[in-house]
Amino acid sequence: MSDTQFDDEILDSNAISPTDEEGNPVPVTIPIALAPGVTVVYTTRLGGVSHGDFGDCNLGGKGGDDPQAILANRVSLAKSVGCGLSLVSQVHSGRAVDVDASWHLNTPFGFDVSGTPCEVTADGEAQAATVVEADGQVTSRAGVALGMFAADCLPVLMADAQAGVIGAAHCGRKGLQRGIIGATIDAMVAKGAAPERIAATLGPCICGDCYEVGDAIADGFDAQFPGTFTLTRFGGPGIDIAKAARMELAKAGVPVDSIVDSRPRVNAASQYLYEDEELASLCAADGEGEPALADRWSTVRHSMCTLENPLWYSHRRASLAGKAHEGRLLALIMRG
Repeated sequence: MSDTQFDDEILDSNAISPTDEEGNPVPVTIPIALAPGVTVVYTTRLGGVSHGDFGDCNLGGKGGDDPQAILANRVSLAKSVGCGLSLVSQVHSGRAVDVDASWHLNTPFGFDVSGTPCEVTADGEAQAATVVEADGQVTSRAGVALGMFAADCLPVLMADAQAGVIGAAHCGRKGLQRGIIGATIDAMVAKGAAPERIAATLGPCICGDCYEVGDAIADGFDAQFPGTFTLTRFGGPGIDIAKAARMELAKAGVPVDSIVDSRPRVNAASQYLYEDEELASLCAADGEGEPALADRWSTVRHSMCTLENPLWYSHRRASLAGKAHEGRLLALIMRG
C-alpha cells in the first residue's frame, strides 16, 4: 500500500482456525476497543459461505444473495462475537430507534427487523422478517451487538461507558443531511448518556478522494458541511462524508479527543492479510480491479476506504466494474 503506515505491533494476530467446531467458516473481523467494556467489530469479505459477487462473508440481505448463505454468515458472526445481533432496515433516514423494548431472539443469530428473507419454509420459499426502518440504533442491554450494514456509507459507533449506553448510526450522504448522528445521540441521551462522555469511532467508508458525486450534490453537501467538497482522483467533484460526520459529532457535543481512530487497527489487519489466500482468490475472480492481490494493495492509499481496500465491500467499486450486485459488511458495537 503506497503511503499507508502500519503499527509496529499487530494485536490479536495469532493464527486461529478458519472454521468453527461444526466446520463452518469463521468471519474474519477487525476489533476496536472503543471504551471500557465496549468493543467495535468490523467484518470483512473473508470467512463466509456466500459466492460470486457476494463472496465470501456477505451479511446484507437486500442484494439478492442466497438467504441460507446470509443466515449462515450471520449465525457464524454472532457466535464469533458472543452476542446476539440487532439489525434494522436502513433507508438513509434521520431516524434512530431504541431497540430495548422490542429486542428478542427472533432468529438464530439475534433480533432481525431488517426485512431479510432468512427464514426458509419447507418448500424452499424465503419469508421476509418484520421490518423496522431506521438508520440509528441504541441500547443499554449487555450482550447485544448493534449492527449497521455498509458498502461505502459510513458506520459511526458510539458509547457512554459510564451510563452503559451504546449507539450505532448508518451515515450515508442523505442520512448525514437528515441528521442521523444527532438523532442517535439524542436517543442515547434519553437513556442516560451524556454527549461529553461519549466515545465514538468512524468505520470503513468511501473516502473523499473516491466519492465522486457531481457538482450539484457536492455543492449542496458542502453548503451544509463546509469544507467537505473534494476533487476526486477520477477528476470530478466529490464529498468527504467522514469529515461531515466528525462535524456532526462535534455539533452534538462529543469531544474531539473522544473520537477513537480505527485506522491503526485496520492498517495492521490489512498488513497481516497482505498475502491472504482467500483474499487473493476473491481479487482474482471479482473483476473489481487488478487480479493480483499485490497489485490491488499497491493502489490503496486509505485503508478505511471501502472502494480502495479489497477487504471491504464497495457498491461504487462494484458499479465501476459493471456489476449489479455486491455484499455488505457489518459494523458492530457491543457492551459486556
